[in-house]
Amino acid sequence: MASLGSVLLGLAFLAAIVAAVLALLGTRPGDERRVLLSRRTVYAFCALLTACVAIIEIAFAGNDFSFNIVQQHSSIETPTFYKLAAMWSSQEGSLLLWAWVLSIASSIALYVTRNRLREIVPWATAVMMGVAAFFTGLMLFAPDVNPFAASPGSPADGVGLNPLLQHPSMMIHPPMLYSGYVSFTIPFAFAIGALITRKLDAEWIRATRKFALVAWTFLGFGLLLGARWSYTELGWGGYWAWDPVENAALMPWLLATAFLHSIMVQEKRGMLKVWNACLVVGTFSMALLGTFLVRSGVLQSIHAFGDNTVGPYILALIGVVVVGSTLLIVSRLDDLRSPKRIDSLFSREAVFLINNLLLVGLTAVIAWGTFFPLISELFTGTKASLAAPWFDRYTTPLAILLVLFTGIGPLLAWRRVSWASAKRVFRLPLAVAAVALVVLLAFTDAGHKPWALGLFVFAAFALAGLAQEFWNGAAARRKISGDSMPAALGAVVSRNRRRYGGYIVHAGVAVILIGIAASSSFQTNRQVELKPGQSAEIDGRTVTYVRPTASVDRLAFSAGSVLRVSEGGSSFTLHPVRHFYRRTGGTEGSGTISAYFGGEADSDIGLKAGLTEDFWTASQPDINAVERRARLADEGFENCLRGGPGTPPQCKAVGAMMQAALARPALRPVALKQIEDLQEATAKRIAAGYVAEGSVTTFKVIVNPLVTWIWIGGLIALAGALIALWPSRGRRRGAVVRTEADALKEAKYREIRDAELDHAAGKLSDEDYAILDAELRREAVEILDETEAAQAGANGNGAAANGHGAGETREPAERR
Repeated sequence: MASLGSVLLGLAFLAAIVAAVLALLGTRPGDERRVLLSRRTVYAFCALLTACVAIIEIAFAGNDFSFNIVQQHSSIETPTFYKLAAMWSSQEGSLLLWAWVLSIASSIALYVTRNRLREIVPWATAVMMGVAAFFTGLMLFAPDVNPFAASPGSPADGVGLNPLLQHPSMMIHPPMLYSGYVSFTIPFAFAIGALITRKLDAEWIRATRKFALVAWTFLGFGLLLGARWSYTELGWGGYWAWDPVENAALMPWLLATAFLHSIMVQEKRGMLKVWNACLVVGTFSMALLGTFLVRSGVLQSIHAFGDNTVGPYILALIGVVVVGSTLLIVSRLDDLRSPKRIDSLFSREAVFLINNLLLVGLTAVIAWGTFFPLISELFTGTKASLAAPWFDRYTTPLAILLVLFTGIGPLLAWRRVSWASAKRVFRLPLAVAAVALVVLLAFTDAGHKPWALGLFVFAAFALAGLAQEFWNGAAARRKISGDSMPAALGAVVSRNRRRYGGYIVHAGVAVILIGIAASSSFQTNRQVELKPGQSAEIDGRTVTYVRPTASVDRLAFSAGSVLRVSEGGSSFTLHPVRHFYRRTGGTEGSGTISAYFGGEADSDIGLKAGLTEDFWTASQPDINAVERRARLADEGFENCLRGGPGTPPQCKAVGAMMQAALARPALRPVALKQIEDLQEATAKRIAAGYVAEGSVTTFKVIVNPLVTWIWIGGLIALAGALIALWPSRGRRRGAVVRTEADALKEAKYREIRDAELDHAAGKLSDEDYAILDAELRREAVEILDETEAAQAGANGNGAAANGHGAGETREPAERR
């Protein structure tokens, strides 16, 4: 199987190169055959890598330890659920996942654009397959990263999966992050194709916008899962530590957020072309940088693999991407410049630009803090890290301003807003923000935390504004259709998914930031040492250490605690546990009782979650006496096997079995089973001694206000992204946009519909709406005239129908 996998991986590498070459040859006008062959070769590349992934997963599921990747990252005892996820816990497996996800994304992108962007697609294909060939080639030619490498010798068992990774979110957290990183390749590739061909209108954006949104969604959800894993598994009580690899995943997400907002300005106004080109290059470069940090080990991180076998190669790729893209953008500056300008600073596009600057500024601050150890080493010769307080100090003001402008943007119309309209749409959000300020100052301690107070008030403003948007849209729909309010709301959302899906995402992000501000600013964090029966007062509650618990199996020694938390007349019980995992897979000392304390350790936290607060506990038992007993037991066990004077009969029986196994290898599993059973029984007696002894345990107790709303906000944002991505009813019935002209008309129809909604919501005065509607319909007629002229030229007839085009521009109002 390993040989077959190596052959398939080599064929995939060749397929990527062939697809790139065919695409480049297909850039010549009229050479449709090579473009078609290139696309089909990409499909073959995807099929080959899918087969490679299937072989690796079958090897993990079947405990095929002849694969080095399986031997190093799994074992017989590893649960099947985690064996299937173990592939991406390794260096080589994660590279295979990277290439495989890229093959899927590239295939989908080329299928979707098979009848569009004829000049751009071949160049985009060459870029995508160039990146694919790079990562596939890494696995083939870089040292120690071939997923099909054979294990030395014939191991009977594996080392096992890191216990910290044996968490349900780890099944999907890495694939989510990788899907986010990799999917940014698609808009980047099409942007490069547009720059090379000088096709710099919004067409490439319309073709790849959903890929950018999918990448943003995957990466954001992956970040949320990672935060949840940190909160529930690592035992330190937090969800974000400003770790370099965490930051490396956050930075492309922030830039992608800026990109998704600014491309709307280019779609609607034809502006910010240079900015968008820089953002898409920066986002993809940051995605590659995240991949580099995980694999290079240049910065200390619990997420990094810690070796440097592929880091230099990825760094070289980043250099090629940044330098090459910069030169290309500079060479196209004349084509990228737009004669249009922002009409008013009090417009949606102006707010989008401010939001973009804040997001880029936030990314720059995080990048400086992340790479400061390297910068300080370069200039001083000493690595100096910046801790979490530094990040909090400089990111908090920017985050608060982002919340404010997240609330302002949806309240404004495109192009222009009159003072009267502004007063009308801002009245309710400002009133809600004022009420929130008074309530917070009067009834909470928020007045002592000005940053948190500012965020709460601005979030109240934003959420009120978003709620007003939904209400006004539903009211306008109800006035036209006569539907009930819920039906009208459902109809207006379903007909304007991009708009209202985006609003829901904004609401989710605001809720996330409320949870972050509350849990970080008003957290109670105590560490207490207790013996069984002792209590401590924490945040007005009595925490009593009732009794210790202990259990042993073949994988771990688990030392737990029973805690009773009382407040007033109510109480609840928590069961924090600390697991000490046994070394496995034939590593040094893995066959001893002390091996239980020589491997990894993790925590099962005691958690009572609620909408207002979480009561979080983790335990750190004193196991010095347990380890001492384990060492003594190991010495006694060795004496037992030697069979010296006074040896019990059962020891002599085990020793005899071991001697027989040396002569007859077939008896070896039976002998090992007897030894393991004896060791496990001894470990259980030691565990019973730990419970009886009742030693001191250190408890970390944290009361986290509103932290649950971080996860709720994440789900709200995910729902909004899915709504924005969901195809319209016409698309689902098969009315697929097949040409650039169709996409251009659809975009203009959407802009007309947005203006109608803004007018109905009170953002545009009658006079402003009349002017804007006339402009948009004139632009729509021009698009239809150009489309019909092009079709007439292609068909050999010059028929044009301006009257019909003007009639078509009324369709959005009727459909709405």
